[in-house]
Amino acid sequence: MNPDASTIAAGAPIEVDLSPIAEGQDIKVFWRGKPIYISHRTKKQIDEARAVNVASLPDPQSDEARVKSGHEQWLVVIGICTHLGCIPIAHEGSYDGFFCPCHGSVYDTSGRIRQGPAPSNLPVPPYQFVSDTKIQIG
Repeated sequence: MNPDASTIAAGAPIEVDLSPIAEGQDIKVFWRGKPIYISHRTKKQIDEARAVNVASLPDPQSDEARVKSGHEQWLVVIGICTHLGCIPIAHEGSYDGFFCPCHGSVYDTSGRIRQGPAPSNLPVPPYQFVSDTKIQIG
């Protein structure tokens, strides 16, 4: 038996199959009414995110702290700009991450704020890998 739509909307966990997402692509799903970006990062994107001097970031956080160990190629973030709640666009901006066209906030491939008025990084929702190709959010 599956939960009804109101239970799902209230925050029931969702499972997402990662196998159709090609390297370098991302998808957007919804959990608790919020857009969740799931990015299948390339080695280049991971290397660039890890080469950043964390102390230079407005909201210092390492790339390793934002992904699951052993699954570094997968970035899962809540796609709501931390400035005023707009929805950023994936694969845009100076860092090939996320760009919020409303007020100019720019996030890198780890979802960390790099430029603009946003005060903090894109949040990482609670999630876990249930297999190598499937995650559960919530």
